Amino acid sequence: MLLVNLWATWCGPCEIELPTFAALAPKLAKFGGLILPISVDVEGVAAVRAYFRSQKIQNLPILVDPNGTDLDMLQANGIPVTLVIDPAGKAVARLDGAADWNTKPVLAFLRHLAGRGQPNPEGFTQV
Repeated sequence: MLLVNLWATWCGPCEIELPTFAALAPKLAKFGGLILPISVDVEGVAAVRAYFRSQKIQNLPILVDPNGTDLDMLQANGIPVTLVIDPAGKAVARLDGAADWNTKPVLAFLRHLAGRGQPNPEGFTQV
């Protein structure tokens, strides 16, 4: 399963949300999940690398889309936006806006997608 998040270093809500992805990543990895944070910073890798260093984020990949084509593809009006993709590769949930991803309800939802756990928590829109 994948969490695909579009964000930017200059985005206030993203600045709050991204550390929760970093905290969730090792828990998600235990049942085969992966977080793919894709920055839409026009400065690309350099901006993200500096931001990760300043925030002490070491367990998330540095992925960039400086042209913002992913925003267009997702028909997103802003960031952050996150897609939850199940193990079969189907987008099963989307969240427009920031959230604390390192919570028990979110982890339960993601475990459910992996084949065990609780139903969908509030705040997720089924797609």
